[in-house]
Amino acid sequence: MSSATAVMPNHWSIITIAATDSGAPAWNTRLRWPAEGDDHVVLHDGDRRSLWAAQLDAAVMRADRTVVLVAEGLGCHAASWWARLSPASYVSRIAGALLFDPPEDGAGERQPFASPATALPFPSLVLSGTDAAATIPAIEGWGSRLLRGDRQRHGDLRPWRSAQRLIQRATARVVDRDVERAIAIHPMFHRDR
Repeated sequence: MSSATAVMPNHWSIITIAATDSGAPAWNTRLRWPAEGDDHVVLHDGDRRSLWAAQLDAAVMRADRTVVLVAEGLGCHAASWWARLSPASYVSRIAGALLFDPPEDGAGERQPFASPATALPFPSLVLSGTDAAATIPAIEGWGSRLLRGDRQRHGDLRPWRSAQRLIQRATARVVDRDVERAIAIHPMFHRDR
């Protein structure tokens, strides 16, 4: 084990979500992360939502650590549908989500995964490769932050640690924002106490 591995342990299990016909996933082609995480849930054409959701439930429950969901395309909408409608005991195991290139709002293919327009119950980042404006409705509906995801990395395959660092930064921002809100609403919660 290298010293870098010892310093930055894997804090989370990575569950990847992609359609069968999508080819190499965006996180692999653009960021050089592995093609699949610790577990991988495939969206097959014609799958019933309940069957797919049961597969994601099983993957989350198998994880030996808190989970980071990494999805692309229609998988982004499927993950948000699952997060909004699954039991809290499953969703509470999710540290965050990295969502690559969700189909633009109104795309017919995402209709099976339409869900209430409420913020996701965990931090999420949308990485948009080409048309960031097309993802704005999804971002606003999910409460996600947008990152320009069209950068390319070259060289050796990068481990999932960079995905974990993105979620750590997003989580820290969410916690900071929640603390600031609490202080604004209730001054007795001031940090210096």
